[in-house]
Amino acid sequence: MRLLNDDVDLRTLSPLTLAFIGDAVYDLMVREQLVCEGNRPVGKLNDDKIKLVRCESQSQAAARLLPLMTDEEQAVFKRGKNAHAPTVPKHSDKTTYHTATGLEALFGYLYLKGETARLKELFDYMGSDDNDGA
Repeated sequence: MRLLNDDVDLRTLSPLTLAFIGDAVYDLMVREQLVCEGNRPVGKLNDDKIKLVRCESQSQAAARLLPLMTDEEQAVFKRGKNAHAPTVPKHSDKTTYHTATGLEALFGYLYLKGETARLKELFDYMGSDDNDGA
């Protein structure tokens, strides 16, 4: 299920466009998770969110998810990871940033494809205790 049901041909979207929407999807999922954990000051919520959405955390999450990805998901992830981003944030290195971009592209792709159950499955795995490094 998507919030809007406008038609989109995913084959025509660049990996950075997928990452653009994927960044927002990932951010919203993190925010919802934090809010559902319990009420706390907005400043604390924002601090906790920043820790989870920064590229270092996303890069680590991508490494944990890679073995779970289907061939199609891996292809989207790799397209995002290999995309030429115009800039890299000063607080990150290129490899970490590009890996995070790959994860965002995957989340954007799955969201636009309407595969919210798969998004939730991957997101839940990232935060579970049964995976390596969580």
